[in-house]
Amino acid sequence: MQPSGVTTVGIPLPREPHADDTEPPGGGTQSDSPHPARLTTTVPRQYVHRAAVSEVLLTDWEHDGEAGFLVTAQWPRGHALFRPRFGQQDPLLIAETIRQGGMLLTHAAFGVPLGYQFLLRDLTYTSIPGALAVEPVPSEVDVRFTYRDLVRRGKQLSSMRYHAELWMGGRRVATGNSSFKSTSPAVYQRIRGDRPVTASEPPPPGVDPAVVGRVDPADVVLSARNAGAPHRWQVRADTGHPVFFDHPTDHIPGMVLLEAARQATQAALWPVPVQAVALSIDFARYAELNAPCWVEAEPGGTAADGSTPVLVTGHQEGRTVFTARVTAQPLT
Repeated sequence: MQPSGVTTVGIPLPREPHADDTEPPGGGTQSDSPHPARLTTTVPRQYVHRAAVSEVLLTDWEHDGEAGFLVTAQWPRGHALFRPRFGQQDPLLIAETIRQGGMLLTHAAFGVPLGYQFLLRDLTYTSIPGALAVEPVPSEVDVRFTYRDLVRRGKQLSSMRYHAELWMGGRRVATGNSSFKSTSPAVYQRIRGDRPVTASEPPPPGVDPAVVGRVDPADVVLSARNAGAPHRWQVRADTGHPVFFDHPTDHIPGMVLLEAARQATQAALWPVPVQAVALSIDFARYAELNAPCWVEAEPGGTAADGSTPVLVTGHQEGRTVFTARVTAQPLT
């Protein structure tokens, strides 16, 4: 039974991608772009909850009949954080595109006021191995979003789940899902109080960047300090990082924890370089800035296609913060 004043809407979700998918959004062919003559700029940064315009991946959006929306994005060839490896775009660009798309449409299409806070509950993506090749120009991405389980309290949208299909060059390369809850600034203040937006101590030293698939030590979010186990690390939350902490926040952002899961996967399978071709993460609670958050990785058996499933969990003060399941594919 739904609470008084709450309504829901249900939209079926499409199937997962296959390597032979060839029909792009809008019903075109591989050579047809759904937006062939569109001039490109970014959407307003406020719509995707970014302070830096340089971190906005989305360029436009429009209604897609009654099924949902079409969103366009551009992935740079050399993002400051999501850097290509072995000629492939970073799959976490998929996750960030899905996150930004949900924020954009919540504000622009569903009318949630700017300034509302969003609690990311879960995020999942599945990509086709080898399909994210870096081209001589930035990657142009078309994303079809469909929605279900829209919950409104009165006239205001309070939560929803959505599905995304990502297309590059007329080929579907990934799908994903996410859900979140939105709250007004006043409600968020009652829930969270006046928590600090900086950690009480400097971030601990990170592990060797190469072990987690990174080049810049500043991008490492795992520390071996007082770990006590080979596949256990402390989350290294540097509130001064210009991308992970694009703007002040009173908790460790979900994208930092997602990156921690990816880095823990790579560290657990080191020295084999791997790509997180699929990832599913569920968030149980906020990760606080002023208490150690511990991450543990448990690799499973290698599958016939060479991939390895890795279970990654995050805990803080004895409570689960997140649970992630990562599919790691060796890079060659």
